[in-house]
Amino acid sequence: MSDLQELYQSVILDHNRKPRNFGALEGANRTADGKNPLCGDHVQVELHMDGDTISDIHFTGQGCAISKASASLMTAAVKGKSRAEAEALFQRFHALVLGQDPNAGKDLGQLVVFSSVSRFPVRVKCASLAWHTLKSALADDSVMADTAPTVSTE
Repeated sequence: MSDLQELYQSVILDHNRKPRNFGALEGANRTADGKNPLCGDHVQVELHMDGDTISDIHFTGQGCAISKASASLMTAAVKGKSRAEAEALFQRFHALVLGQDPNAGKDLGQLVVFSSVSRFPVRVKCASLAWHTLKSALADDSVMADTAPTVSTE
């Protein structure tokens, strides 16, 4: 295994074991549930929006190491970003995990650890579940914590 692959694996394992922003978010004003029925991954993303800015974000759920690490890294990456910045980051991340753009990993920071996921199509859904769930929570201005939409990655 190359040093770079070992580093990537280390980052994913670290975020799986000690996920950042894990747990319920007190005062969330947006939430969405995401499920991947094919593998059993489930994630709930809760945000607090101040105007157009994601002032805080947390997630809960269960899933494989890739799913949990992706949710953890996603929350760190989008906290403090505007809706438009978060959606642009989603597009770049999605292109990365699908292997659509060889330059997609530029400016993604630690999210680049998911660059090899494109070689394993079944894992693309694991890596992108939290991101699709975030996108759902951002999409509807009427979404409040007690009326969460559900996202499925079937």
